[in-house]
Amino acid sequence: MSNQESDHPARVTPRQRLAAALRPLIDMAVASVLDDEAVTDAAEALERVGVQLREKAGPGRRPIVVPDMSDPQREFFPSSPIVGTNNPLAPPVRITAVPAVDGRWAEIAGEANFGYPYEGPPTCVHGGVIAETFDEVMGAANMVSGNPGMTGTLTIRYRRPTPLRADLHIEARCLGRSGRKIRTWAAIYFQGELTAEAEGVFIEVGPSHLLNIAEANPGHIDPKTLELLRHEAATSDAPAGTGGIPPIS
Repeated sequence: MSNQESDHPARVTPRQRLAAALRPLIDMAVASVLDDEAVTDAAEALERVGVQLREKAGPGRRPIVVPDMSDPQREFFPSSPIVGTNNPLAPPVRITAVPAVDGRWAEIAGEANFGYPYEGPPTCVHGGVIAETFDEVMGAANMVSGNPGMTGTLTIRYRRPTPLRADLHIEARCLGRSGRKIRTWAAIYFQGELTAEAEGVFIEVGPSHLLNIAEANPGHIDPKTLELLRHEAATSDAPAGTGGIPPIS
């Protein structure tokens, strides 16, 4: 897998530029007051662009980018629906690692502003969007603490409505672990007031089990990512799995 698109975080890549161009179109398609003629013209123009991209697209999918934990400004998941700057569906939530006293990364700090595509109750961020935001930033907090895992349970407390189209602050940190179980916390604030918080239990999953999951799922995985998973599984100290995620200890 390649980190090509994340080697220069200050430089806007062509794919980031495409995603940034699509986001306001999605917002306007959801919420702008437009007459049918304008909407039809836009749809026809986008259909032409879609045909052009399909004609130039290669087979399969692009390799997944591996997060680099040595750089707090490095993108974690460029294709994520929450934090990915390559994904036009992402707001995106901007996250960075916060250094601890000992020089390691202690937690995740993030900033977000959710537009009309993420609306639930009028003027409020959809509760499901808040849930997937927590899931993503908590996963990132686990990664920077050296405790990556897959989500086991996620408990969310909605303290007050989280406003739409408002600058929000997000925090997430790994609280500790017991065996393969990893405990994590996260919160969203608006103007210093808590709007929602979450606690999660994540499960450490070794390379061999990640390989089993990827090979068993019907979704396409690119050859480079599959090759990396196989290499990590072969060189890992963890015993080879027989399929799926092993029982929680």
